[in-house]
Amino acid sequence: MNSKLLEAIGLGNLDIAYVLTFMLVCIIALAVLVICQMNQNKKLRKKYEKFLQGKNAKSLETQITELCETHDILKKTSDAHTRQIKDLYKKHKTTFQKSAIVKYDAFKEMGGKLSFCLVMLDEEDDGFVLNSVHSSDGCYSYTKKIKKGESDVALGDEEKYALEKAMKSE
Repeated sequence: MNSKLLEAIGLGNLDIAYVLTFMLVCIIALAVLVICQMNQNKKLRKKYEKFLQGKNAKSLETQITELCETHDILKKTSDAHTRQIKDLYKKHKTTFQKSAIVKYDAFKEMGGKLSFCLVMLDEEDDGFVLNSVHSSDGCYSYTKKIKKGESDVALGDEEKYALEKAMKSE
């Protein structure tokens, strides 16, 4: 079948059945694409309606503004807490964290282990040794400064033992 229209555009030899078949395939492909787009649009509309459920543009704007203000408040609070935690860590380094006590008999005639040696150290093993010696005459207390786990003054056996014990404790 010859068509004057097809001859006018230079496709006079082409059978019209091929043209109609091609057009039918294109229409079916376009229909499938339209259906897919409609499904996507339907899903998007459901999400949109759920998001705006019971709200209008004014209330939505108010809610977004409140969320931004809340975010700013939370950010400031978080920053303040971060600073406070850093300060606590700084202070914590200089507090006594390690301790040990050793009870002993200072003199052979004295019993009951009334004498003791107390060691208190911070994170850097700085602190003191408190040695309390109990005798029949009275009780005498001595302190020795500890720096980096060592003393400038010679330590007695009980003091050394208490210092080692404290340095091993956490």
